[in-house]
Amino acid sequence: MFIDDIKTLRLTGRYFTLDASQWLHKQPQGLYCEPADCYIDPLHPVEHALITHAHADHAIGGHQSVTATASTLAIMQTRYGEDMAGSTQAVNYHEQITLGSPNDPVTCVFYPAGHILGSAQILLCYRGTRVVISGDYKRQSDPTCLPFEPVPCDVFITEATFALPVFKHPAIEQEMAKLLDSLAVFPERCHLVGVYALGKCQRVILALRAIGYTAPIYLHGAQRKLCDLYECQGIELGELIDVAEVSDKQSLAGNIVLAPPSALSDRWSRTLPNVRRAMASGWMQIRARAKQRQVELPLVVSDHCDWQALLDTIEEVNPNEVWITHGREDALLHALTQQGRTAQALSMVGYESDTQD
Repeated sequence: MFIDDIKTLRLTGRYFTLDASQWLHKQPQGLYCEPADCYIDPLHPVEHALITHAHADHAIGGHQSVTATASTLAIMQTRYGEDMAGSTQAVNYHEQITLGSPNDPVTCVFYPAGHILGSAQILLCYRGTRVVISGDYKRQSDPTCLPFEPVPCDVFITEATFALPVFKHPAIEQEMAKLLDSLAVFPERCHLVGVYALGKCQRVILALRAIGYTAPIYLHGAQRKLCDLYECQGIELGELIDVAEVSDKQSLAGNIVLAPPSALSDRWSRTLPNVRRAMASGWMQIRARAKQRQVELPLVVSDHCDWQALLDTIEEVNPNEVWITHGREDALLHALTQQGRTAQALSMVGYESDTQD
């Protein structure tokens, strides 16, 4: 077995470079680094987890120990409670830590991923092989987080959420201008915008502020805690008011209300005046998705790479191998193979979710 081989090599003092697939494996819990005895973004509680970012399809509570950026840990504690893990280790970007046996260590470094606050790529180095697990990432500008940093590596494990040529994400400023144009055309209507509470909500707020929208922005109660956390992390969002605090809901006509996508059609939304439903999501490029959600104003805003950004990133990182996960693997696999790159689909069970887009 692999562990026995490690013991033999340790005793004899003979070490050699291992292919990444010999020490980094797909397991039911998630991606497992055997010599470090840890999982990356596991879907079930484990003894030691490395977490790329705090979205629920990557970060859960209940691990014995969690290693992540300080912002990711703060978000996890906000969502799951102060006791969300047995112990935590906060790491800075570019800080090197050592995992596993001191005699046969795995070194680990977190780099910015540009996805949401605290998001990171994780570089694992073992016996001369460098593997970068991207987590989720984007290349568009986002003032709520540090931008993605290309990291040279032998194996790049990339997400593929929007890995189809049809996906081309416009600048967020363009989409927010559409929202403000709609407000001007329909001043009698409350503009209810579906945004995910973590990352998308705060990014949309800052994009509106950046193009000159200074009016209060109203929030569904589910958005408040994480907006408060972002402000505690030094990200100023301007005046935010909970809808629950508004006694006369008719006054919300001509204003912007941000709510979870699920709230767009539930009973809560019926208290708002003459609602014009919008949704900020990369999936809004697909008309059938907008129609299914009964969205009148689709806003194409994604916190992931589109097709071209994925291809450009892989070319920039220029790894020897690409492992593909989290989404539309087949198209990207085909494109990379056509380019002459070595690539494979990991087909990780449970990571096909498109809930955090």
